[in-house]
Amino acid sequence: MNLQSLKNITDPFLKTETMPVLFIGHGSPMNGIENNAFSQYWATLGKEIPTPTAVLVVSAHWLTRGTHVTAMEHPKTIHDFGGFPQALFAVQYPAPGSPALALETQQLIKSTPVGLDHEWGLDHGTWTIVRHMYPQANVPVLQLSIDFYKPAQYHYDLAKELTALRKKGVLIIGSGNMVHNLRMVAWNKLNEPEYGFDWAHDMNNLFKKHITAGSHKPLIEYESMGQAAKLAIPTPDHYYPLLYTLGLQDKNDAVSFFNDRAVGGSLTMTSVKIG
Repeated sequence: MNLQSLKNITDPFLKTETMPVLFIGHGSPMNGIENNAFSQYWATLGKEIPTPTAVLVVSAHWLTRGTHVTAMEHPKTIHDFGGFPQALFAVQYPAPGSPALALETQQLIKSTPVGLDHEWGLDHGTWTIVRHMYPQANVPVLQLSIDFYKPAQYHYDLAKELTALRKKGVLIIGSGNMVHNLRMVAWNKLNEPEYGFDWAHDMNNLFKKHITAGSHKPLIEYESMGQAAKLAIPTPDHYYPLLYTLGLQDKNDAVSFFNDRAVGGSLTMTSVKIG
């Protein structure tokens, strides 16, 4: 493909004001259909920030070998869970995709080959959030996969290569949970507001302290934070999306937190807005 052809394809994503970047704790898939404090804030956020030209989500639920970006015109709604009410499986979120943005994303990333994917779609780490933000499904939505065979530094560095998209109206969202240990959930405490184990609160507060200070090195090297970090992040799938958000942070970006609550003892919904 020559440069003029690429320009013609990517012209819809013209330079605009710099978009914020979000890390969103998505929690239970039921948040996708429930009207609760978490989903209400997602809806408010969709009204407060500038309407994006597209949304690019790094979801904890698309783990791959290599890095890939969805490139289809019409991504399917993926119901990647079990044991939930039929009403959740019935949800369809028919947002368009954007092959043009997929191609531009591929071109921006120089550190590794990026595959253009036509099979995946929008998993629950994406649609449960975005359907509250943009209920009319009129904003293109793409996903960028997480290469689960790469270390934390890889994901942080890869995000930096996407910085130009913030200036083209693209809203980039990391979707996971800072503290995510499903094996230790206190299921009998799910309806008890703010219930979190001491280690979960301690790690969540430490994460917030480093994020506020712009101190990213300890967050990349989270495995050196001790036993509490091992409990908070037994596997890094839900944590890596945070590193993508942090990798896109500019030194002048303001940082704020929302949905800052523990759930079931061993999960936190704490979310971050950068910019």
